[in-house]
Amino acid sequence: MDSDWLGDDGAGKLTLRLHVQPGARRTESAGLHGDALKLRLAAPPVDGRANECLIAFLAQQAGVARAAVELASGAGSRRKVVRIHGVGAAGMQRLRALATPG
Repeated sequence: MDSDWLGDDGAGKLTLRLHVQPGARRTESAGLHGDALKLRLAAPPVDGRANECLIAFLAQQAGVARAAVELASGAGSRRKVVRIHGVGAAGMQRLRALATPG
């Protein structure tokens, strides 16, 4: 495990623990929040729009297709667990960088 919020199974599958804040001005990282990465999402928590925004943002950061990002738990909660399949070295580096915004 790289840190408390990011887990790597060594077979190209990552597990991320997240704390999300929907309804923000823009989608961005807000650093660490306890044992989770805090992300602000520029989408309201209505009709799954915040979860779609989250999946799109993480797919872009990881350099993978949206289909490779799986919301494992927390669909209706601020605390979420996400799995991402097939992340390369560059995507892993971008994901790790999210823990230090700015």
